[in-house]
Amino acid sequence: MPFTAGISKRLNFYFDVFLQSKKRVGISEYNKELARYNEYLKTYGEALEGYFFLDVNKKYPEFEAFFEKNLKEKIKPRLDLIQFLMENSEFLNREENNWMKSVMEVVCKTSLFFQPQIRTRIMNEGWASYWHENLFLRDDRIEGHEVEFARVNSKVVSMPRLGLNPYALGMRLFYYVREMADKGKYSVEFQRILDSKARDKYDAHMMQGLETIFKVREDFCDFTFINTFLDDDFITRNNLFVTAKRLNWPKRVWEYYVKSRKPEDYRSMLLDSLYHPPSLYIDKSKDEEGCLSLVHRFEGKPLVKEFIENTMIGIEYLWGGPVKLETSEVISRFDKEGLGFVTLQAISPTEERGQGEIKWQRVVYTMKDRKLSKKVI
Repeated sequence: MPFTAGISKRLNFYFDVFLQSKKRVGISEYNKELARYNEYLKTYGEALEGYFFLDVNKKYPEFEAFFEKNLKEKIKPRLDLIQFLMENSEFLNREENNWMKSVMEVVCKTSLFFQPQIRTRIMNEGWASYWHENLFLRDDRIEGHEVEFARVNSKVVSMPRLGLNPYALGMRLFYYVREMADKGKYSVEFQRILDSKARDKYDAHMMQGLETIFKVREDFCDFTFINTFLDDDFITRNNLFVTAKRLNWPKRVWEYYVKSRKPEDYRSMLLDSLYHPPSLYIDKSKDEEGCLSLVHRFEGKPLVKEFIENTMIGIEYLWGGPVKLETSEVISRFDKEGLGFVTLQAISPTEERGQGEIKWQRVVYTMKDRKLSKKVI
């Protein structure tokens, strides 16, 4: 991302609101605009904005009207939980507790600082592995040590059958992108070819692979990297598949099996595994006297149960009063007594397992006087 702390409101509005919410452009179009911004930044430096928006206004004549309207509207500040506690907690605003706010501010700023690294984990590890392998193999001093290098390198970049190795996946994707760009396979002409043999043999000798991977490294995050380049051909070539775990009743052990070899299932599994923190907001309309009400905006992923109690104890302490958390949880056939797990003995071998879709229910956790209670709503 090109954004910095000193960026103008116009640029922020263009990338964060106009392109995403007003025009709803696709990922490829959005990335083209990011690349164009970075080119202008290199060419014009601090004077980039005037030149950049000359082109924007030619393409989107309505942009300035949207921007002016946005400036006139009263912007509602985002209620970040840590910031909200620092500003509104009577406990934290006591003179003897001011030091806690300084610690919380450090935690918040550190988290924001590491967000880009967290969101580019596969790209970072893959990029390092790609150049580690390339530079070592070019070095004449490796002669006679090829076996040792291969042994050590394979421990880092081998593709596991279970789990995700970001070094291995990222490196192979960069090799793949470079090869495809060198052959011109990201061109419209190639995309129009339907015959599989013709697609395999296609080579326009564009030799733009190195330039392409540097552009990708500069402008993409893990989500856009995977969504753009992890196609069916890559998944088939690397023999990637989705695994799952099931219970072997005769042996009373868990075993792993290949659940799906469909490319779309592997892509979906991989995207689901990416860093995606839960979205929580403070609902002032539900606030009771002295109680802080938090609502988890459910996006298909439940909160980790093991963390809920200790986290809410900490929030209750910092808030200085009761805390409520509304979230979604799975309705389990085998969890009728409120257990957080299912033992082997709890499941009848004659019952059908793994059938039917997952059902969810909304619940409210309440932390009061360091005691947690749960209510289904």
